[in-house]
Amino acid sequence: MDIAAASAPEFSIDEEQRNLIEEFSFFDDWTERYEYLIDLGRKLPQFPSEHQIDEFKLKGCQSQVWLTGQSIEGRLVFRAISDAAIVSGLIALLLRVFSNRTAKEILDVDLKFLDEIGLDTHLSPTRKNGLNSMIQAILNRAQGELKKEEDQV
Repeated sequence: MDIAAASAPEFSIDEEQRNLIEEFSFFDDWTERYEYLIDLGRKLPQFPSEHQIDEFKLKGCQSQVWLTGQSIEGRLVFRAISDAAIVSGLIALLLRVFSNRTAKEILDVDLKFLDEIGLDTHLSPTRKNGLNSMIQAILNRAQGELKKEEDQV
């Protein structure tokens, strides 16, 4: 994988969640929030085409979603892409919160920003399922990494 060395994020997970809540609070209606979400998705880093294969494709998403995670210097660095604009925006949110974190940080998270910005009530049931699949894949990867670390001790 061609990911540069991981470094500690500028903000803690809780701070990043507060930042996202604040960013979304600037918008008066959900049309503007969706536009912002789509814009965030457009800014995702390039996802290598060689990783757009079944091995990295998430199940449970209506859209096509590919997710990779790599442990670099004790931190999990995630990359993802979707063929759907809103889903790409959801990916961008999740990467801001979860990528470049230790497995323990990821597993200890109290994921509250999604409810607080209102995504829970403004996503279709299929999008919610896809979002939950993405979150579960990230948590599973972190759990696997933590187990690997424990086995090495």
